[in-house]
Amino acid sequence: MSVGYVPVQWNRHKRIYDAVLAMAVASYLAVFILVGKSAFRGPHAISDPILVMRALATCAFLMLHVVLCIGPLARLDRRFAPLLYNRRHLGVATFLVGLLHATLAIGFYHGFGRLNPFVSLLGSNTNYTTLSAFPFQVLGLGALIILFLMAATSHDFWLKNLGARAWKRLHMLVYAAYALLVMHVALGALQTQRGVWAASLAGLGVATVATLHLYAGWRERRRDRRGAAMLADGDTQWIDAGPAGDIPNNRARVLCASGGERIAVFRYGERVSAMANVCAHQGGPLGEGKIIDGCVTCPWHGWQYRPADGQSPPPFTEKVSTYRVRVRDGRVQVDPRPLPPGTPVEPAVVADEVVTTNTSAAEVAQPIGVACNVTEPAHVAVQHA
Repeated sequence: MSVGYVPVQWNRHKRIYDAVLAMAVASYLAVFILVGKSAFRGPHAISDPILVMRALATCAFLMLHVVLCIGPLARLDRRFAPLLYNRRHLGVATFLVGLLHATLAIGFYHGFGRLNPFVSLLGSNTNYTTLSAFPFQVLGLGALIILFLMAATSHDFWLKNLGARAWKRLHMLVYAAYALLVMHVALGALQTQRGVWAASLAGLGVATVATLHLYAGWRERRRDRRGAAMLADGDTQWIDAGPAGDIPNNRARVLCASGGERIAVFRYGERVSAMANVCAHQGGPLGEGKIIDGCVTCPWHGWQYRPADGQSPPPFTEKVSTYRVRVRDGRVQVDPRPLPPGTPVEPAVVADEVVTTNTSAAEVAQPIGVACNVTEPAHVAVQHA
């Protein structure tokens, strides 16, 4: 969240993250090159340009694996949420390292002839019918183009102007880029490697990415399939969210309605409110965040919404859908029919004796109607401390 756009939304956390990232990349490249020069000597020595190309290629490939693993890891364990918050910077850095590799490779292999390097790249090898001589460089170029589109549109300016749905679809192409790069490696570098270590490492990376995504997806589907008890009251079907005291203070319980919509039910002190579980920014899971300064704070990038009306505090204008909620015999019940985004809904009030289970005396004494601090770095600094 910000009032105006800036080229890079840096804050203390992002500066530290970027500094660590830059040092990690530089260290990896230095170690790879030094080990390569020490391990391959004499007639088996590898030329410096090829060694640098390999260092950049393996670094970018490893970074893309980390990018793809952060998402499911953050869903499985909240401690990975700070990495998710900074993932866009890691993604742009991955593209830049890959771009350096591609620039050196195209210049080294296609830059000393009469043809334009890109014409040479696309036309020098047309053996698309055989795996052993497949033009793997074209696959790498395709992946690089996708990563460029993602890096170029990573700013919130493009998210706002393209729309959340179109922006998300564009950035889901990272999986297509990953598939192209896996084939680029399998049909390229692995074809010339006599040992099994390179193929084993590549296979381990693919297996890790696939396993994390499948397990995270399976766990969420299992949670959604459990559903929640439906209670009829006239023409309204209410979802039973369980005892109010079982919802931790300033946290949420996520319900799955019959239509598949996820609802985040927050308890803050003696009040309970419900809103859509999807953040208006990038679709982050609001129910996995918490209430900070009286506002529901998304765990991904710190966007905030008032629990009673689903509206971001002024001067921001983002809104999410809200739901009617009530408390009957100490149990929270939610009307699964969403109200228009930003609709005010009177919070349900929980009896004092019900909230003592998961609420300390200090928490109950805290005021609810405090002013929202709407500076994003401050949100994240508190949340991820």
